[in-house]
Amino acid sequence: MLVAQAAGGADSAPLALAAFVLYVALSLTDKVDGYLARSRDEITDFGKFLDPIADKLLVFSALLLLLERGAVSVWVVFVILLREFLVSALRMVAAGKGDVIAADSLGKAKTAVTMVALCGYYLSYALSALAVDDLGLVGLVSWALMVAAVVLTVVSGAQYFWDARHVVFRA
Repeated sequence: MLVAQAAGGADSAPLALAAFVLYVALSLTDKVDGYLARSRDEITDFGKFLDPIADKLLVFSALLLLLERGAVSVWVVFVILLREFLVSALRMVAAGKGDVIAADSLGKAKTAVTMVALCGYYLSYALSALAVDDLGLVGLVSWALMVAAVVLTVVSGAQYFWDARHVVFRA
């Protein structure tokens, strides 16, 4: 909602800036949480399931707001959503067989690039609302990062299924 209201003019500049700061802060909590869990050796199976869910909520809330504004294409949201459903289903099948499929490095890179791209979109709206002329550079970089995120989404999804083929095809 903050982003949807952010393009309304000078009155919306504080909202656009708040949306950007809030999204950056929430995105950084993912990195901090993972670092703390690893550094304290507090990685749990529950955390392995919960962390990707939190990531999905953060990414999809931002994507849906950007979709509503026309900033991202519906196919971008569809590709990312489809991959997330398929990998989640894979994780459920694996869990039913006693296996835990944690996020791998390619999946983490996909999430990081997606979140940085989304931060860029929010920054672009904040700069626009603040009447700062960046010649569209932030928007262009954000778009390029989103293209990279979609490519990583497809590749990492395929990688999860390849790595878990023993789970999928086990009787």
